[in-house]
Amino acid sequence: MIKPFFSALSFLTPTPVPESWAGREKELSQSSYYFPVVGLLAGGVAAAVCFGLDRILPPLASSAIVVCLLVGVSRALHMDGLADTADGLLSSRPREQVLQIMRDSRTGAMGVVAVVCVVVLKTALFGSVAPDGVRWKVALLMPVAGRCAMVVTMAVFRYARPEGGLATIFAVSGIRRWLLLAWAVVVVVGAGWLPMGLMGLVAGAASIGAGLLVGLYCHRRIGGYSGDTLGATNEIVECVPALVGALWAWN
Repeated sequence: MIKPFFSALSFLTPTPVPESWAGREKELSQSSYYFPVVGLLAGGVAAAVCFGLDRILPPLASSAIVVCLLVGVSRALHMDGLADTADGLLSSRPREQVLQIMRDSRTGAMGVVAVVCVVVLKTALFGSVAPDGVRWKVALLMPVAGRCAMVVTMAVFRYARPEGGLATIFAVSGIRRWLLLAWAVVVVVGAGWLPMGLMGLVAGAASIGAGLLVGLYCHRRIGGYSGDTLGATNEIVECVPALVGALWAWN
């Protein structure tokens, strides 16, 4: 069971992992169980950096660095998915053309705008979280929430491309999908509730809800999820713990 973990680590982060550790297609197909664990590792790095920077920088500057760090630890993989998803879904084209646009490696205007908007929004929301010892906990939860939302999407919705694609390998069915769903919900709620109590519980639950809403929208537009929409889901849902933290601080 250790190879699927290293497969997830290699796929989701820039961490160099020997091929003998990560395995091949079989291990990658089983790696979705470890997406939340990789999120916890990324969150731990973000939390440590946030904890240190908050002692020497204003919250907004610290937040900008943490958000850039989160992009880096994912190799900008999810940001690329967000850009492709925005280009496709915001094109107002039929389903088949939307999927074709999303597969195009070139980034259009809507993709660039979406990336800029999400980065600015995430930085502003995270910068609005009160600097009273909560910010590093929110930084911990953000990448966990994003990866868990990806897993929930894979468990609840079907893959959109009939001809197949990279994310086909993560498709689950039967009892596996419900185990995967339960595991993701437990991790994100636990990662919020244990360090932050009620606020974290609300943030974790809201993250799952936001992920389901994004998944439902994609299901209605293109018939399910794709690798690009999973990345978009991660980036959008990462904003949710910061939003809850900002609302909590000012109410």
